[in-house]
Amino acid sequence: MKKTSFLFLFFIFSMGLFAQAQDIGSLVLEDAVTGKSYTVSKELKGKALVLIFHSTNCPFAKLYEERIIDLRSRFQNQEISFALVNPDLGSENQNSDLMRSHVDETDLNMPYLMDVNQDWVKLFKITKIPEVVILIPSENGIQVAFRGAIDNNAQAANSVTEKYLERALNQVLRGEKPSPEQVRAVGCNVRSF
Repeated sequence: MKKTSFLFLFFIFSMGLFAQAQDIGSLVLEDAVTGKSYTVSKELKGKALVLIFHSTNCPFAKLYEERIIDLRSRFQNQEISFALVNPDLGSENQNSDLMRSHVDETDLNMPYLMDVNQDWVKLFKITKIPEVVILIPSENGIQVAFRGAIDNNAQAANSVTEKYLERALNQVLRGEKPSPEQVRAVGCNVRSF
């Protein structure tokens, strides 16, 4: 009886993960910059799509903005796309005019997606801001290649000794599997209330 119960639970759990993996390509959010729908499967045109969970209210995210701009400028011509995802709950934090202004004022120059219901936060298990997810095309559809921190020092860019996102992107460009695949992010907690 225990074996049957275990097998049943394992089957249900694995089917849930399989269904979750299939759903990544169909994810859609509104882009605050353009006002248009942003679909992962349509935007993953090259080798990778980097989703950066970001908030205009998080001081850690603001500390990383120059590094994000630098990474985007170095990798966007190598078939890697970038998008910010705002997981803040509440109308004042999801104001498309404020988000668009922030992108314009900071030179971030990328889509800024509004995850109003935190669907993407839940799917990718995001707990911190900023936290990144690298999506890549594969034989089995779109998959997560890396999730976690941008680097190991939010407060001082000059003191960074581990550039996790940059290393993962270079590994993707070489056709390698990023190692490590996950690094614990440090930053503001994602509010879920």
